[in-house]
Amino acid sequence: MASRWSAPLDERPGRHGPRLLGSAWVDGGRDGSPHTHHDVPAAGNGAPTVAGPACPPGGGGAGSEGLGRSRGGFTSKLHLSADGRCRPLSLIVTPGQRADCTEFTKVLDKIRVPKPGSGRPRKKPDSLAADKAYSNGPIRKYLRRRGIRHTIPEKADTQAARLRKGSRGGRPPGFDEERYKKRNTIERAINRLKQHRAVATRYDKRGYVFLGTATAAALAIWLRT
Repeated sequence: MASRWSAPLDERPGRHGPRLLGSAWVDGGRDGSPHTHHDVPAAGNGAPTVAGPACPPGGGGAGSEGLGRSRGGFTSKLHLSADGRCRPLSLIVTPGQRADCTEFTKVLDKIRVPKPGSGRPRKKPDSLAADKAYSNGPIRKYLRRRGIRHTIPEKADTQAARLRKGSRGGRPPGFDEERYKKRNTIERAINRLKQHRAVATRYDKRGYVFLGTATAAALAIWLRT
């Protein structure tokens, strides 16, 4: 199962000056792009040149740190998969405006479930349920290629376009209503993660730190179940 939610950012000023938690802080502004402060010597004074800090992995900027603008404001989005017991299996952090379907294959490719004893970890789920946000041709082809049974409702416009083509539109995708009723497990997994304050509201400046925070919360869920 795959889903997502956007975590808002804590933008309260701290004791040590202006601070934008979840992004690099800037004095007097919040443009979303990381800034750093370093002294640049005046030309001709004989002082050595001070090299600027290296850009963070991913090209720098708010986007590489999983920060972006969406209808909820300045947010991060956490894409995840979970098993039938509401335990997270894989996590990916992206900017808040990133479309859900674009991260679907990445989320599934990150699944690793160790087997008891020796052997390679399990990477393919028996079945999968997802909402209409993941109902498109490329995702269905990916699941069929990997041999993963899936229950994803068909979008109304896709269904109308298929019916207009008549016999050329092909057969409708299979849909198991009973299996789809169990899709609420991903929402319950999200609620479990959001019980951790540092996951529900992002306080971390760097993207990999926030991912580590969410991973620690996921580990706590596994240990409790």
